[in-house]
Amino acid sequence: MNIVITGGAGFLGARLARTLLTQGQLSLAGERAQPITRLTLVDRANPSPDLLADTRVQAIVGDLNDLLRLTPGGTRAVPAGTDVVFHLAAAVSGECEADFDLGMRSNFAATHALLEACRALKSRPTVVFASSLAVFGNPPGQALPAVIEDDTLPTPQSSYGVQKFIGEQMVADYGRKGFVRARNIRLMTVSVRPGKPNGAASSFFSGMIREPLAGVRAQVPVPPHTPVALSSPRSTIAGIVRAAETADGDWGALHAMNLPALRTTVGDMAAALERVAGQAATDLLDWVEDPAILKLVNTWPGNVQAARAAGLGLHADTDFESIVREYVRENPNAVRLPVQP
Repeated sequence: MNIVITGGAGFLGARLARTLLTQGQLSLAGERAQPITRLTLVDRANPSPDLLADTRVQAIVGDLNDLLRLTPGGTRAVPAGTDVVFHLAAAVSGECEADFDLGMRSNFAATHALLEACRALKSRPTVVFASSLAVFGNPPGQALPAVIEDDTLPTPQSSYGVQKFIGEQMVADYGRKGFVRARNIRLMTVSVRPGKPNGAASSFFSGMIREPLAGVRAQVPVPPHTPVALSSPRSTIAGIVRAAETADGDWGALHAMNLPALRTTVGDMAAALERVAGQAATDLLDWVEDPAILKLVNTWPGNVQAARAAGLGLHADTDFESIVREYVRENPNAVRLPVQP
C-alpha cells in the first residue's frame, strides 16, 4: 500500500502519518487490509525526525503547485503506484481572507493540479479531501438552518469556505468520471492543537486552552455565548482514516460528508479549562473581541449533524473537558499549571 499525505509535516498530517505507521496496514475501500510499504509526506517543511526515521517514510519538501509541475503527470508529489492520497494541505481561513491570491493558489490551483496528477496515474487512486465546516456560512438576509445536515446547501461567506467548496465539487466530479475514488469529508474545528498559533480564524479555539495551560496569556476574540462545532484531534484522524477504509457502496453520495461535531460554546470551553487547571488558567484569558475574527466566526454553524458518519461508526467527542485532559496527557511538557484530578 502506497500512501501520499499532502500537508504531511503539519499537525494533522503528522498525526495521521503516525497513526497509519502504527497500525501498519490499511483496508482501502472495504478491501482486505494491505501492509503500508511507502508513506510519502509532501509539505513545505520537513517532517519531524521520528517520522523521517521510519524507513517507510519518504519526505518531499516544496510548494505543492511547483512539485506537481516538476515532473510529467506530477509524479514527484504523487509517485507511480500511489493507492491513496490524503489531501490535507491548505492555506487557512485567516490567510485566505487576507491574501486572496494565496488562497486561490494553495486551495484551488493545488487541488486541481493534484487531481490531474491522480488522473494521470490511470489507476483510480482514492482521494480523501479535507474540506471544512466553513463551506457553511450565514449570508445576509438568509439565515442558516438551525441544524446543518450532510445535504444542507453550502453557502460559504469567506474565500477559504468558497475554495473548500470548489475543492469538494472538483473531487466529486473526478470521482464521477472514474478518475479517482472520491472521498470528501468536512472537518470540524479541531481543538486542542499543540504547538504555535497559525493564521486560521479558528486558531484561538486551541490557543485559549493551550496557552493558559502553559502559563501564558491568551486572547479570546469572541463572546462566551459563541457556539462552536468542534472535534478532538483523535476523533478527526479517526474520521479521515475511516473515509479511506469505507467501501464505495457504504460511502454513498460523492458530495461531502460531515464529520461528527461536539456542540459547545466558547464559554463552556473556558469552564472546562477551569475544571482541569483551576481559576489560575482562566485568569490568563483576555476576553477582547476582534471584529475581523468575530465576523468570520459568526458565519460558521454551531450545530452540525453527521448522520452519514454515524452510519459508518463515527461519533462525536462526549465533552470538551475530556478533550482538554487528553491534550494534557499527550503533551505533558507543554503544561505548566497544576492539573486538577
